[in-house]
Amino acid sequence: MVETIYDQTAAEAFGLVPGRLTLLIHTGSRGLGHQVCTDHVRQMDRAMARHGIVLPDRELACAPLDSPEGQHYFAAMCAAANFAWANRQLIAEAARRVFQRHLGTSGKLTLLYDVAHNLAKIEQHAHGKLCVHRKGATRAFGPSHPETPPRYRGVGQPVIIPGSMGTASYVLAGTDEAMHLSYGSTCHGAGRALSRAAARRAARGQEVRRSLESSGIVVRCGSPGELAEEAPHAYKDVERVVDVVDAAGLARKVARLRPLGVVKG
Repeated sequence: MVETIYDQTAAEAFGLVPGRLTLLIHTGSRGLGHQVCTDHVRQMDRAMARHGIVLPDRELACAPLDSPEGQHYFAAMCAAANFAWANRQLIAEAARRVFQRHLGTSGKLTLLYDVAHNLAKIEQHAHGKLCVHRKGATRAFGPSHPETPPRYRGVGQPVIIPGSMGTASYVLAGTDEAMHLSYGSTCHGAGRALSRAAARRAARGQEVRRSLESSGIVVRCGSPGELAEEAPHAYKDVERVVDVVDAAGLARKVARLRPLGVVKG
């Protein structure tokens, strides 16, 4: 639910009104994206010596974008991104039908914005045409960027920063300043403080469920283990994260959203 408005002009452009319900769908290509990464990192590991690439960490892998390895990866990643987009659209349509079935005409859902993260895109920047790979990040294009949709030209594109199942999430607006600071990028969430395995060790799923429900948050999750993985304590403090993003000029706060219910699939 929209709890607080920080920028009235941007909120009106985004269609955000205090007290209005919002639905955040945070999902992507699931196993397909992971498989694309696994397969192509292996190929790039083998190809780096041939391309004369030396990296400072064994966890890193890359290849020139115009190489066969780079092109194969980019094509597979685009396919996974298309899968993720279709996945979110289908989930949104299912939610739309549920809202309309129970609330009638007052249950109409209107799409605010659909934006991908963990994605590489070819973009025009001050340094020329670049392949910008946002890992753990999302676009934050400002009012002047030609790819910002026309209805958001005056305020910047919406930037969605989820918190956790038990904490607030935020909608921000991209800034022109971010184009120079971070190639028009900011974080796509609060970020994990604990790995999934560590989160499962820290609390049982039923404990997480009871804690959320005691805060008035309805929970639907088929697996206690998955619920434990996404426990609020597994994530950083979203309030501090968003304040840093706003103070750094990467995006500015527009609205704070309070969770009423969560579904973990």
